[in-house]
Amino acid sequence: MAILTIEELAASLPPNRAIAGLDLGTKTIGLSVSDLGRRFATPRDVIRRVKFGVDAEALLSVAAKEKIAAFVIGLPVNMDGTEGPRCQATRAFVRNMGEKTDIPFVLWDERLSTVAAERVLIEMDVSRKKRAERIDSAAASFILQGALDRLASLANAPRD
Repeated sequence: MAILTIEELAASLPPNRAIAGLDLGTKTIGLSVSDLGRRFATPRDVIRRVKFGVDAEALLSVAAKEKIAAFVIGLPVNMDGTEGPRCQATRAFVRNMGEKTDIPFVLWDERLSTVAAERVLIEMDVSRKKRAERIDSAAASFILQGALDRLASLANAPRD
């Protein structure tokens, strides 16, 4: 398993394979999956965290079922650009996943993704209880959609 930049991922992606977006929390893993054309991010059910081995198996089960070519995982960078304990935990999770899969990971700056997801859910008039259940996967969708939009812009960029 490799950690790739979005540009490296764009150059190596096989056709007709989905990408998964992840929002790693302490209690859940928010999950979103792209369509095979990699245009739209769709939220999926969250994975309830148990311990790393169980979490990894659940994630790899989804990856096999959905034909996942890569994971885009949110990196919770502080607003000032520094990395704190949550970034360290995310990097450790990715390193540990490297021992279990060859599926590459892209670390994606997720600043304000949860805030944006919460605003959208509020605008959709989703109740507070249901928002709590959906926020992690909604944030994963914002993370993944940002990466999909970047991949599309790289594909449309003029070649030298």
